[in-house]
This record gives sequence, structure tokens and C-alpha cells, in this order.
Amino acid sequence: MKSILLIGLGRFGIHMAQKLHELHHEVLAVDSNEERVNNVMDFVTNAQIGDSTNEAFIASLGVRNFDVCVVAIGDNFQSSLETTALLKENGAPFVLARASREVHAKFLLTNGADDVIYPEKQMASWAAVRYSSEHIFDYIELTDDYSIYEMEVPRSWVGSTIVQVSSRQKYRFNILATKRDGRLDPLPEANHRFMADESIFVMGDNKTLQKLLHD
Repeated sequence: MKSILLIGLGRFGIHMAQKLHELHHEVLAVDSNEERVNNVMDFVTNAQIGDSTNEAFIASLGVRNFDVCVVAIGDNFQSSLETTALLKENGAPFVLARASREVHAKFLLTNGADDVIYPEKQMASWAAVRYSSEHIFDYIELTDDYSIYEMEVPRSWVGSTIVQVSSRQKYRFNILATKRDGRLDPLPEANHRFMADESIFVMGDNKTLQKLLHD
């Protein structure tokens, strides 16, 4: 369990608060809007109304005691930038800031953010990959070159075993798991025989996998 300071309770912030609550982390949520603070009370350990660009207010939060400080302000870049800088100046060990544009990400990193999340860009990238092929069900980018895909079993594989398909030798990717009827089978045996109604999780080179998916 980690202690999280979450500043900014718009749509992104409240979704993050809900997920952190599911993961059983301690969360102090902050926003200048009283209604937003009230809306998140059921999902956080504590909440405060305050101006995160005010140095005295940031100092009062004891930011150095949090494992992660999240700046989720999306509608006011100046406030996001000032908040990020103040958190770092007051000893925050790790600051994650939300960016809404590429140039914002660069400024946030320059002004104290340890990492930046760009949800619109990341979701657009995911959607482009996910919906450009009828065979992809989910996708996680690991690096610019490698990803994990959940995909349907290629028709030519149905009835064959993992050994017979030789995916690692022919296609340069590893089969991590199979899923059928909502049940996941991690690290399937070499004699696993593929079925038409199951999906597979594979990790490999993006160019190779995209070629296979669009053949």
C-alpha cells in the first residue's frame, strides 16, 4: 500500500481516485472546487479544498511524506506547472504530472515532474492499434519496438499445437497465455492445441506482429 497525493479532481482525477481506492492505497485528494472534493470523498482516505499554486498550502500538506504526488490538473496548464514546481521544491519524492499537449509534457519535465502521463495521446495510440485490425482485442506498448497483444488465433493455427506453429522461430514472438470463456491460462504447455474460440496473448516485435495481423 502506498500513500498518494492526488491534486486535481476532474474526470481524469476522479477515475484515478476510484482505481487507487480499488487497489487499497491511501489517497489524499485536493482540488480548489468544493463540489469536486465532495464527489470523491467515497474513494479517498482524506480530501481537502485548496489552491495548489499557493506555496503555504502545498507546504502544509507534508508532500515529502507521500510516495507519489499526482498533478492531474488538465484544464489550466499554468496551475499544473506551478503545482509541479512547488511539489518538488517542498521535497516530494516523485511527481507524476498530466499533460494535455506534447509541449506541456516537455515543460512539466523541465519544471520538476519525474514522469508525465499524456492520456489523450496514449488512448489515441491504443485505439488506432486496437481498431485498425479486426483480430486485436487489446494491446499494451512496452517500448517503441515491442508490445503485448491479445489477439484471436490465426485461422491457419486452429488445430495445431504451439510446437507445430513454432511462433518463436517463425514470427519472433512468445505466446504468454491463452484465454477461453473468460478463463486465462498463463504459460500454456508446448502441446497446447489452438481452438477457434480462444484468444492468445503474445509479446514480440511490433512490425512482425502487425504484418501477421494484417496478412
